Amino acid sequence: MSGGGMPGTSRRMKRCCGRGLVAPSLLLALLAGGCSSGGPAETTHGYGGSSSIADFFSGSSAKGQQTVTGAQPDVNCPSVEIRRGASTLTIGPTGDKAAMTLKYQGSFARMARDCAVVDGNMVMKIGIEGRLVVGPAGGPGQVNVPLRIAVVQETPGGMRPIVTKFFIVPVTLGPNEGNVLFTHIEEGLSFPLPAPTSLLDDYIAYVGFDPVSAEAQAKQAPKPKAKPKSKPAASAN
Repeated sequence: MSGGGMPGTSRRMKRCCGRGLVAPSLLLALLAGGCSSGGPAETTHGYGGSSSIADFFSGSSAKGQQTVTGAQPDVNCPSVEIRRGASTLTIGPTGDKAAMTLKYQGSFARMARDCAVVDGNMVMKIGIEGRLVVGPAGGPGQVNVPLRIAVVQETPGGMRPIVTKFFIVPVTLGPNEGNVLFTHIEEGLSFPLPAPTSLLDDYIAYVGFDPVSAEAQAKQAPKPKAKPKSKPAASAN
């Protein structure tokens, strides 16, 4: 798994960490951002049109078994879960004064997945829907939301990484938007089928925010070269 990836955690631990838990700072951000019945209208940003997104999420559950296209009946689609410790994104200073200096905070709303077997590989399509709220120190503009998907195999000895992918979802907040929904549908997340295929029952696709990888990526980005200073024109005699 690449740097900044998701360290393993047991499925038992993950299931006790449901998406109904809301951090106090997130609650403050929701209130400050106008996430109430009288607040600004929600806007969805991300992949495709709103109808295609709604169809995907309504037709592809992240829980339980799911039929896999192009596969024998005993092949199951790995479930999608939020990684423990990566369910909330906080943008802004941390510490004692974080409540009033918070710029933005992100959380997950729902997820979905579809699977297909192609040439001996499992190909997953994973949809992520989240919410970005504006804190007291935030405002309109573009916010880059760092996400990571990591498919792992849970074993008695721990977790074995299968495939991981990091990506940035740009989310734009308008001047009158206190909170927005963002969506991302990742297609073509592929890995070889295990033998026997019943081992897929131990595979899980974890989704989480990954600001550590985003920071490392920003540091590695090449800086623009400074333009050479032009020489003053020689004076005429």
